[in-house]
Amino acid sequence: MRLLAAAVIAAALLPATAFAQTAPTFPVRLPSSGGEVIIPSAGFQRAYDEIGYAPARRAGDTLYVSGAIVFRAEGEGTDAAAFEGQVRRALTQLDRTVKAAGVTMNDVALINSFHVWEGPDFTGTKDQQIEVIARVWREFADGPRPAWTAVGTSGLLGGTGIVEIQLTVHSPLASN
Repeated sequence: MRLLAAAVIAAALLPATAFAQTAPTFPVRLPSSGGEVIIPSAGFQRAYDEIGYAPARRAGDTLYVSGAIVFRAEGEGTDAAAFEGQVRRALTQLDRTVKAAGVTMNDVALINSFHVWEGPDFTGTKDQQIEVIARVWREFADGPRPAWTAVGTSGLLGGTGIVEIQLTVHSPLASN
């Protein structure tokens, strides 16, 4: 399980130039039933090849975006200020994936977030988690707000996960 977590986190953080010698032009679009799989970068290509992790998959006019984990990296704090930067990092990853599909964060119809409400990696409250995510979200989308379901969980993939954010996006094939 830790290997899977490491591969997914590395995919999000790995520069696209790491595989420049053999990598195709990104984003890569792989035909799939009713749509396509979208791989925005070389790091995600590696995760797709090694563990079958698809960053996004379009089916008809809907884009399903795999969750990005808000996590505390080594040396980062556990307070609301540190959490804000951690949320920004995860939303940046999601924004890149959504843009690789030819849409924007304003096209997001649904957010599902999975929260470790009480854990060692965030010392704030449930309300602070929601407030910070909502505030940082507005840096990426200025349109109508998506529907949002926030669910508590006892743990996430990886050792320092605080929240996982998954998106469902309106993404007609004709616009791409």
